[in-house]
Amino acid sequence: MIGWFEAVVLGLVQGLTEFLPISSSAHIRVVSALAGWQDPGAAFTAVIQLGTEAAVVIYFRKELWEIISTWVRALWTPALRSHHAARMGWYLIVGTLPIAILGLAFKDSIETAFRDLRLIGTTLIVFGLILWFADRTARNKLTLQKNLSFTHALVYGFAQSLALIPGVSRSGGTTSAGLLLDYRREEAAKYSFLLAIPAVLASGLLELFEIGEGKAPDWGPTILATVISFIVGYAAVAWFLKYISTHRFTGFVIYRIALGLLIIGLVAFGVLTPNA
Repeated sequence: MIGWFEAVVLGLVQGLTEFLPISSSAHIRVVSALAGWQDPGAAFTAVIQLGTEAAVVIYFRKELWEIISTWVRALWTPALRSHHAARMGWYLIVGTLPIAILGLAFKDSIETAFRDLRLIGTTLIVFGLILWFADRTARNKLTLQKNLSFTHALVYGFAQSLALIPGVSRSGGTTSAGLLLDYRREEAAKYSFLLAIPAVLASGLLELFEIGEGKAPDWGPTILATVISFIVGYAAVAWFLKYISTHRFTGFVIYRIALGLLIIGLVAFGVLTPNA
């Protein structure tokens, strides 16, 4: 069961790490293991992500309203179908399909095998190196308005689906894909945030049915963690988008590799058990 203090700590961790390319789910898993707390589980993680996604919805509220309203009107107004906002609506739908299909297909593994600390440490390192390579080789020139296509949306979508494995990072995976496609850093990150909204909202709402049942966390601590993750997450997304407009991802890469090596080392020396 999740206590009130754990909820505060994990809410802070979720809010601070969700939008950075360092994997919020990995940090929640690792922080819980280091503190000697019971693994909060995939259900708790999915639900408190609703807080950070609410922060994204509010932060991008103008763009989201334009996308949704234009997409709906374009359904019966042919002249609007070539509008960027209407096309973006379809791109977000198409980009969400991979994680929706794979999330349902591997639901049991996501809640069990994928939470192994050895796997988390490995993915932190491997996908940190992928982010480094993408950042160093990207031409940093494409924009969402001019260059996003159905093919690119699918590539983004498959990259996002890798985040079903803790340690990959939803923003890190999708941003790496965008960089490899030669999108500007801030454009790649922005689309990764927008693309996460339908997937995270759907996942979180589905997991709501498990809260308060069996070994799932209680409503009270879960709601507290969600509120905290919203407040901290809003500040984090504003800072991150400003930061990457003028900086590379090198600092995040170094952090990912160091944390991954630390986790693997702690497991190897018996300080942590893989499924603690």
